[in-house]
Amino acid sequence: MATRPVDGDHVVYVLECADGTFYTGYTTDLDRRLAEHNDGAGAKYTRGRTPVELRHAEPFETRSAAMSREYEIKQLTRAAKERLVDGD
Repeated sequence: MATRPVDGDHVVYVLECADGTFYTGYTTDLDRRLAEHNDGAGAKYTRGRTPVELRHAEPFETRSAAMSREYEIKQLTRAAKERLVDGD
């Protein structure tokens, strides 16, 4: 599991879904958001793919910086996302 940034930070995270796919999102409360995803109240994409596991998280000082990074991660190939979550 990834190290969790401090709540209140703007956080970009990558989840691994039960079907092996990755989901990338943004939040300011990582614990709450993970619980929402696993309770089926998170993103539509993750609702049928629970349980989800946190694989990567990055804190940012501003929402703008976090949203830019979220977009960057979403543009990565599957192989690049695997390297990211594996810490390579």
